[in-house]
Amino acid sequence: MLLLRQGSQYLAFGLLQLLVDWAVFVAATALGLDAVPANLLGRTSGAMLGFWLNGRYTFACEDGARLGWQRFRRFGVLWISMTIASTVLVHAVEQHLGLHSAWMAKPVVEGGLAMVTFFLLRRLVYR
Repeated sequence: MLLLRQGSQYLAFGLLQLLVDWAVFVAATALGLDAVPANLLGRTSGAMLGFWLNGRYTFACEDGARLGWQRFRRFGVLWISMTIASTVLVHAVEQHLGLHSAWMAKPVVEGGLAMVTFFLLRRLVYR
């Protein structure tokens, strides 16, 4: 039951996080920023929102101690790893298929990474 509750909250917050990430990415690239720094900007915007929402609600325990510097450091390591993967994939699409294709591919890339990230967050960050 806990996994179902966590999964559904993670999905809801993840969709919001994805929307923020994607919107920042599209806006930044539309304004002329290259895909790589725009992806970093978008992922950072979404990540801060996601860290707070998931720590406060999705993976919260009774004492509310799911946030803090130790968890933020573990989150940071995981986020950097997933950001490298995301950036490589989005940049490859942009280079081979163009910017508009990268706009369309970004939600697919992030959705795939989100599935892996859920289990890693649950197991390594918010334990």
